[in-house]
Amino acid sequence: MIKSLWQMLLTEHDQIWATTLVHIKISLIALLIAMVIAIPLAFILKGHKKVAEFTLQIAGIIQTIPSLAILGLLLPFVGIGTTPAIIALVLYAIMPIFQNTYSGLTDIPDNLEEAATAFGLTKWKKLQRLEIPMAMPMIFAGVRIALVMIIGTATLAALIGGGGLGTYIYVGINSNNNTEVLMGAILSALLALVFSGVLKFIAKNNKRLKWGSIIIAVILLIWGGSSLYTHFTSTSKNNIAEPKQTITIAGKMGSEPAILINMYKDLIEKNDPNTKVVLKPNFGGTTFLFKALQTDKVDIYPEFTGTVLQTLVKTGKKTGNDPNQVYVEARSDLKKQFDMEYLKPMAYQNGYALATTQKFAKDNHLTKMSDLNRVNKKVHAAFDPDFTSLKDGYPGLKKIYKLDFASIKSTESSIRYHAIANNQANIVDGYTTDAEIKKYNLVMLDDDKKFFPPYQGAPLMKAKFAERNPQIVKALNKLAGKITTQEMQEMNYQVNVKHEKPAKVAHDYLVKHGLI
Repeated sequence: MIKSLWQMLLTEHDQIWATTLVHIKISLIALLIAMVIAIPLAFILKGHKKVAEFTLQIAGIIQTIPSLAILGLLLPFVGIGTTPAIIALVLYAIMPIFQNTYSGLTDIPDNLEEAATAFGLTKWKKLQRLEIPMAMPMIFAGVRIALVMIIGTATLAALIGGGGLGTYIYVGINSNNNTEVLMGAILSALLALVFSGVLKFIAKNNKRLKWGSIIIAVILLIWGGSSLYTHFTSTSKNNIAEPKQTITIAGKMGSEPAILINMYKDLIEKNDPNTKVVLKPNFGGTTFLFKALQTDKVDIYPEFTGTVLQTLVKTGKKTGNDPNQVYVEARSDLKKQFDMEYLKPMAYQNGYALATTQKFAKDNHLTKMSDLNRVNKKVHAAFDPDFTSLKDGYPGLKKIYKLDFASIKSTESSIRYHAIANNQANIVDGYTTDAEIKKYNLVMLDDDKKFFPPYQGAPLMKAKFAERNPQIVKALNKLAGKITTQEMQEMNYQVNVKHEKPAKVAHDYLVKHGLI
């Protein structure tokens, strides 16, 4: 494991550094906003005990709300990306900063307050010479607690396209890559330790507090100023340079979306050199990504026909089993309900599948799901929690194929393949293009009764965007009917197991098949 972590650091150090900087940026912005809100509020309310206690109660209630719920609530109002992540982090950070600042101010001995008044100090002078210096250790302690909490919670930003170190964690979980999970977790922990250590060092004595505060303020001013300068200089450069259309293509988490969006980029830029494509891989789940498309945060992303009918559109009909019919219905509903254009799908399907070991399949003569009925009591399954409970998962499968397995373990998706590899299960659910099927040399059982709905991938965009960019539509339609299930499985294997770059794997496929 240490070797693989080191290898990842050597080969992906630029990307790791960039991702770490995004994580730091999100965390520091959230911390600064929380400080600007909480510290002045504590000073204002130090003489109003009941109001201060009420404010603390509200802040405490906010902290009890799960972070994912807050992100979901913010989604309709502020969209996706870093903004909702920062707002959520600010809400979580306000309480410890406010509480510690308020405690530091109210714990100042009364005799010192009386002495300051007796010496004729004004409220401002009293604040400057007594209250702030006395409360500063407690304020810094609150800031330190808030910062550690923010850095850890900021990993959730990856779920809504905010980036940061959480990207490695969630991609690693989805792709069963423990190296990426550890990379994200270790770097997040190190950031928390480093920043906490710096604040602890500064808070040791008043001299350090004074000079440390000045240094931090200068660093923040330089950092903020350089960010603004970069923004305005890049804007002016763009105004001078020859105009170029820039479009944004995003993908869900995992290797497969990353491969597809890199294919889209190569096809578009090869077909039209005046179009620049910006990629946003690992942008989040279906709902977040579709919302980003609706709000013009992204221009294109790959979506699956089955997902469209079951998650995105409102339809009173049951999803059929004919791939062409499902696509036509999905395309029609997207156009009617959202004014979206859904291009022609690729050949492969990334739908549910049941897989078993070569040995278990051979010993029991298993080639299709109907065969499982003969060996019900021999089957020990490991299923994803969703597959275990959803009607288009095992409950429906059980009814159609008359299944009654000896045991079923509900495990997270990253664990079930380990279970079958270690003989803790002999049947697992998965997706037809999973790299683990090849990695562990598993056999996919044929869905001979066509229970699972079709899941064909195709580019999704707004209809207006498609009308304005016929050259992009033409370029992307080169993938229509291309890429078999076996080919996509192999490409996922190259990325997840062989650790090839998605961009390289995508480019190699396009070149091999004469598409660019």
